[in-house]
Order: sequence, then C-alpha cells, then structure tokens
Amino acid sequence: MTVFVLSHNLQVQDSNVPSLTPAELAEGLSAACPSIQAASALNHGHWMIRIEAAVSVEQLAQELAHGWLAMRSQKGHKADHVVMALGGRKDTDGAPGSPLEKGFWGVDVVESRSPDEFLQAINWPALKQARPEDAVFEVIANSAAKA
Repeated sequence: MTVFVLSHNLQVQDSNVPSLTPAELAEGLSAACPSIQAASALNHGHWMIRIEAAVSVEQLAQELAHGWLAMRSQKGHKADHVVMALGGRKDTDGAPGSPLEKGFWGVDVVESRSPDEFLQAINWPALKQARPEDAVFEVIANSAAKA
C-alpha cells in the first residue's frame, strides 16, 4: 500500500484558483484519481490530506498531479498553471502526533505559474541530490499534458 501525506502550496494568486479545505481536497482527489482507495482530511498545521492506493509510488504521483488539475477543472476553477508533486519518503521515525510516519511519503503539491523559479527558490535540485534516488520524486503536470 502506498501512503502519501499531502501538503498544499498554492503559489497562484487568482480568484479563479481558490484555496481548498482539506475536506474539499480529499473529496475532489478521490473523484479525480481512480487509484485512490482512501482519502482523509487531516487536522494538522502542515499536512492536509492522507491518501492510500494499491499502486506504485510513481503511478500514484503521476495520477495525483494530473488528477489535481482535473479536480480544478471539475470544480470550474482555472487550470492554466502547473501542478508539481514533490515527494520524499520518510525514512526515520515520525515526530509525535505527525501523520507522516516512517515509510510514508510526504508530498508537497505546488500550484504555480513559474515552476522553475519555485524549484530554484526552495533549492530543489540540492534537496533531491541529498536523498537516495528511490526516496524522492518530482512530477510536473500542466493542462496541456493530461494523462
């Protein structure tokens, strides 16, 4: 079972791309991503949703990024930006009270119109290089490249 614990980083400042509650995200992603078997809203300062699927990490990451754009479209929101799923496997014990447990994947879902600038601002290339290759992923989806 693949478990992602999601945070959301909305970089798009547009009333046609509103922020969504954890409950709205859990419901919308369940509808947009057929592989998701369970999605639950979280009550945490950083992590918003936990999703579970019986597919590979790579498959779920692709489906999540593309499904996020589909969810936006289904809700009547503008989807003319990029959705990035930036994930890292938790290889140590989780902090007490954190939904991100050892073996789960912490995934920051970023909505941006300037993905390269965002990745440079967070020093993503160095963050990726500091982790084993199988412990990190990056999926970038845009409305022109739907799965």
